[in-house]
Amino acid sequence: MTQHTITLDGSSLTRAHVAAIACNGATIALDPAGLARVQRTADFLSEKVRCGEPIYGVTTGFGSNADKLLGAHRARDELPGGNPEQRDGTLMEELQYNLVVTHAVCVGKPFSTQVVRAMLAIRVNTLMRGHSGIRASTLEALAALLNNDVIPVIPEKGSVGASGDLAPLSHLAIVLLGGGEAFHRGERLPGAEALRRAGLSPLRLSYKEGLALNNGTTQMLATATLSLHKMEQLLATADLAAAMTLDAFAGRTGALKPEVHGLRPHPGQVQTAANLRGLLSGSTLADIPYHLVPRFRTWLASSWKDPADQSHRFDLSWDYVPPSQRHGKEQFYARFLPFKGGKKHQPQDAYCLRCTPQVHGAVRDAWEQACRVIDIELNAVTDNPLIFPDMENAQVIEDQVVSAGHFHGMPLALAMSYLKAAIPVLASISERRLNKLVDPANNDGLPAFLIGNEDATDSGFMIVQYTAAALVNDLATRAHPASVYSIPTSANAEDHVSMGANEARHVLEMVDDLSHVLAMELYTAAQALEYRQDMLNAARTLAVRGDWQAMAAKVQGAPSADSPEFAQFRDEVIALMRALADAPPFLAGDAVRVAFDKIRAVVAFMQRDRAMDGEVQRMCDLVMSGALL
Repeated sequence: MTQHTITLDGSSLTRAHVAAIACNGATIALDPAGLARVQRTADFLSEKVRCGEPIYGVTTGFGSNADKLLGAHRARDELPGGNPEQRDGTLMEELQYNLVVTHAVCVGKPFSTQVVRAMLAIRVNTLMRGHSGIRASTLEALAALLNNDVIPVIPEKGSVGASGDLAPLSHLAIVLLGGGEAFHRGERLPGAEALRRAGLSPLRLSYKEGLALNNGTTQMLATATLSLHKMEQLLATADLAAAMTLDAFAGRTGALKPEVHGLRPHPGQVQTAANLRGLLSGSTLADIPYHLVPRFRTWLASSWKDPADQSHRFDLSWDYVPPSQRHGKEQFYARFLPFKGGKKHQPQDAYCLRCTPQVHGAVRDAWEQACRVIDIELNAVTDNPLIFPDMENAQVIEDQVVSAGHFHGMPLALAMSYLKAAIPVLASISERRLNKLVDPANNDGLPAFLIGNEDATDSGFMIVQYTAAALVNDLATRAHPASVYSIPTSANAEDHVSMGANEARHVLEMVDDLSHVLAMELYTAAQALEYRQDMLNAARTLAVRGDWQAMAAKVQGAPSADSPEFAQFRDEVIALMRALADAPPFLAGDAVRVAFDKIRAVVAFMQRDRAMDGEVQRMCDLVMSGALL
């Protein structure tokens, strides 16, 4: 855990800061100038209350109760129930207390401590702007929760995203009051006990402090920010997976040229094409002539005559195109030798390879748009009402205490809806590449399901594709936008809500499944790449020996020795042999090889079927860790 301190001032919080606080154990400090600003606003609010000014959420009820003014004392002290611990305080204090304890009604499993740490940091930062009325001491107490590892237990479900994340933020705030539950050093405890163990004390809320603590977009913003942090890594991982798969296909790179993307310069598309060119730099697999690529043939004991070749897990094969079948194709066969191996004689790859810049790039652009929204929100004030103690020429209290709608989460909700639709797209094209790798009708000469299967007992990577397909389907069914379904709340006083908390939570969950799909592709692509490199280099080794008859034995459809076409066949086999011998060793791109070596450090090549469950988990962990990058 990285132990460093990030100073919050309300204006300079970044996604990287949130990730460091949430995931790497960074602590927070409060900017002294910001704290002074906070206290100035609290003092202003206290003075206005002392003068008897009516202020929403301070001297009035909330939501549909906003038309009810608080009196000087309770109407009926003898009523049972209530909050005896607040009886010695004012109705205004009880209002803030009740706001928190009655709003902490979320259900479901708790958010991870990472999400709640992010929420704490974001809430402190927005309150540091000094427009919320909270006291400096209360804000310091909130920061102390994070710095002393008192992490409130917040169930995942219960926010409609306006008025902000009321219910989850109440679960966060209730621990300050000695209620609720919290994790402390990994142990789940009653809130009061967690405070005690951390050396902290419960506090009493003053004017508007309950509203300042629970009215805002903090839950959706925290989950969105952590989603974007993970997604950034997965965008790079997706490009890496595509590059490894393209190398495994000995694919074509013309579709990646900068001149091509200059004609349609969507930023994400241009960046993805550049990333792929960089990852494939140094590849001697991409763009090799069609005739050099052999096709897999099942290993037989008679496949290899030289003892040095007996360890191969495959045989090789080409089909010969006799002169009688070249009519009208003379120009093609003047450039390429008349042998059909693994690569189809076509100048373009399938969409899942050729259109990677367009698809990955569009997803990257969706991510960039979400980042733009989230970067603004991280340093925004999102509670209500907003307090402007230094407003000049203020005539009435409403000029300085303004009821507005910054708690409405629609900017975040729509950004997350966009990303939510993009995630299955990235997963889907990854699964299509994976499927192409295992399909012998479409994998350009690799073995079916990427396994030798000499004894017809092996399934190889068949079911890896099933898992990826199941994940893609699940992602697609969850991509439906929550933001288009507003359900009014608070007796229709809050008659349009964002559902942004659901949207951002869905995205955070979906990002994990996306990482698993990419892990499946990389797991499969490493197997395919090893086959492709080994098959090509075995052919090259055979060619270097200079025995044209040994090379001819790998060709199907050869004319008989007494045929008038045999001499031409021999010459063309010798040409194939020389072309292979003159080629450099067949290797993937430099960056792809580095990633391949990291995969092989945790998962070996699969010669025959074996248990794959542990390998799949190791691949998922490897991708999630970011170590491949």
